[in-house]
Amino acid sequence: MTTPPTPPGPSTSPRVAVYPGTFDPITTGHLDILERALSMFDRVIVTIAHNPRKAPLFTLDERRAFIRDALAHHGDRIQFASFDGLLVEFCRQQGAQAIVRGLRALADFEYEFQLAHMNRRLAPTVDTVFFMTDERHHYVSSSLVKEVASLGGDVTGLVPAPVVAALADKFHRDPPAR
Repeated sequence: MTTPPTPPGPSTSPRVAVYPGTFDPITTGHLDILERALSMFDRVIVTIAHNPRKAPLFTLDERRAFIRDALAHHGDRIQFASFDGLLVEFCRQQGAQAIVRGLRALADFEYEFQLAHMNRRLAPTVDTVFFMTDERHHYVSSSLVKEVASLGGDVTGLVPAPVVAALADKFHRDPPAR
């Protein structure tokens, strides 16, 4: 008589995702995506990318500090890393099962859809997980926030409070009174 195979038990390996972006600066939309990713994954590795087509307003260290401060209540479930080369290769090296991406509009979807398929071709074991941006943040982008702040507009509620103050400082304006 043969003993039936033992069904697999719950996985003991952590569920890890990578959330890449420039986060220049981090917005409430980014934070919403990160919070939701943390509800699905044990750990999220944030990779702050350098976009050679854009001159960043904030340094890498400033951007990392904004994210760390906003999500401090998650402790070491949020980690930071940088890499050179392909994102999917970095994911494999980190043991990440997924890439987290946020979608605001159809234009985002078209680009992200192509990217997800290319990543799937390069690394079939790494999935892309899309989060639809909450309607409260649908129109928020880092570029738009910087433009509004540079023209003296109030970006309170679109970015964390330390970012509001840092934007005012960068553009030599007084932060909005509260």
